[in-house]
Amino acid sequence: MLLLLPIAFVPLLGYAVAATRSAAADPVKGPPRWAASARLFTDGFWVAFVVLLIALPFALAASPLTSLFENAHLWQVRDPALSRLYANLAAFFLLALPWGFLMLLIIPHATVRFAASGRPADLFDFPSVLRLVRRNFATWNLVAAAIVTAWAVGLACVGLLCVGVVPGLFYAILVSAHASAALHTQDANPATG
Repeated sequence: MLLLLPIAFVPLLGYAVAATRSAAADPVKGPPRWAASARLFTDGFWVAFVVLLIALPFALAASPLTSLFENAHLWQVRDPALSRLYANLAAFFLLALPWGFLMLLIIPHATVRFAASGRPADLFDFPSVLRLVRRNFATWNLVAAAIVTAWAVGLACVGLLCVGVVPGLFYAILVSAHASAALHTQDANPATG
């Protein structure tokens, strides 16, 4: 599965866009069928690109932050490899929270707008997305809570329930898509937000 992840990442994100589009059109209808198509790959490429764009500053900050932690000698460890591991973990966990918050702030609204319009520019219109979050903060807050909970449950499926990574991630993607679709109705009806 890990070998297929770099290849499967793009169509998986494309499926997430299709699931968001489907849930926005008809929330009662089930998820769309998985069918390889050019749109699946195109939509997935654009979402992957914006995710990588958002992650880039955090990835660039990881190495200097790791070095800072390592040079600070915060841990009384004689093994240099273990010291480096602890520094990497500290940098990862310090950067994970703001990166995750930024992803939750931008991706749900951007994805639902992109799913509705098909225009990649909607994924990159960060000022409009931030205005929508501010205008519909209560709805965005519920969507973010649903997404975080779904990913926590999906990842828990890996170890706790022995279900496996694929069903857990699939569950998280479907819940995230359905939750994000709730933003579509809020965007279409600004008076209700």
